[in-house]
Amino acid sequence: MLTGPSDEICWATRRRNSDRRQKLRAYILIESEVGRAGEVAKGVEGLTFNEAKVVAVDAVTGPFDVIAQLEAEDLDDIGRSITEGIQKIDGVGRTTTCLVVRI
Repeated sequence: MLTGPSDEICWATRRRNSDRRQKLRAYILIESEVGRAGEVAKGVEGLTFNEAKVVAVDAVTGPFDVIAQLEAEDLDDIGRSITEGIQKIDGVGRTTTCLVVRI
């Protein structure tokens, strides 16, 4: 229960701060089947999720073939996007997820 003007200001500040909650970001390191990195990258780029956003997708050299960056409200949204989306793309062999931390 609000009792005075200072309480209203405090409540409004808390509300504004909670509305600005930073989204969780993750890098998904994807190993594709041999010769299928391009197909996999295009497949990831074409994904749309209700609970997560594909921020970037790049085919790369090294132990991984494609790296995708996802953004979502929470860890479960990231997990569902990977298991129900990225891992079901034809040619994806394995995924490794790296969560972004703010140090």
